[in-house]
Amino acid sequence: MSEKVVSLFIQCLVDTMFPEAAEAMVAVLQRLNIPFVYSPDQTCCGQPAYNSGYRKEAKAAARRFIEIFEKAEVVVCPSGSCVHMVRQHYPELFCEDEEMRQRAINLGNKTFEFSQYLVDELHITDVSARYPGTVTYHDSCHLSRGLGINSQPRTLLKKVEDLTFVEMSNSDTCCGFGGSFSVHYPEISSSMADEKIDNILKSGADTVVGCDVSCLMNIMGRLSRRNEAVKVLHISQILAAQISGEDK
Repeated sequence: MSEKVVSLFIQCLVDTMFPEAAEAMVAVLQRLNIPFVYSPDQTCCGQPAYNSGYRKEAKAAARRFIEIFEKAEVVVCPSGSCVHMVRQHYPELFCEDEEMRQRAINLGNKTFEFSQYLVDELHITDVSARYPGTVTYHDSCHLSRGLGINSQPRTLLKKVEDLTFVEMSNSDTCCGFGGSFSVHYPEISSSMADEKIDNILKSGADTVVGCDVSCLMNIMGRLSRRNEAVKVLHISQILAAQISGEDK
């Protein structure tokens, strides 16, 4: 279906904590006959260092990332925050090196978040998925505000057979994770997470879905501590689910 070979960029949290999200993304690509490759040399995009003020370390990670991926036809990642890092902050890191800055821009132009790539680039809205349940969607900050990706995940979810989609109130309000923010300001972070959980529960959904594992881990942890039974899934897991209704 796609003439371009997708180079998979699997972010750190997915690789180490939530591999099922990457496995589900691969399952969807295989179902759609989209060719892909994975470079085992890939490392962190540098976002944690950048967000913590360690620009030198972030720059080193960015340079490595560019060297690995710049020859790819297209790069697809199951994380809006990492795609935002590549697109928005890589050019800033190399503002005093025009050659590297242009290499960063060129790479950013062909780096996409998973749902964005399916809907905007391949014009695919129905991936032949089936998920019997009531689903609501959390808009992560980097994805919605930084990249302007709002409708694409919803378009895909609404095409899933047997899935009932409901909007929660304030779906684009931060869940309170924010990387190091949750460490430096735990009370504020917990309060924001509780507000998000309240809105999820009020929606009546049995499953909450997002496109950023960092947010999902935070939401999942808070749901667990509150003994709530709502399932938390990356969008790729919903899209990979088929006739059995099982999460891939």
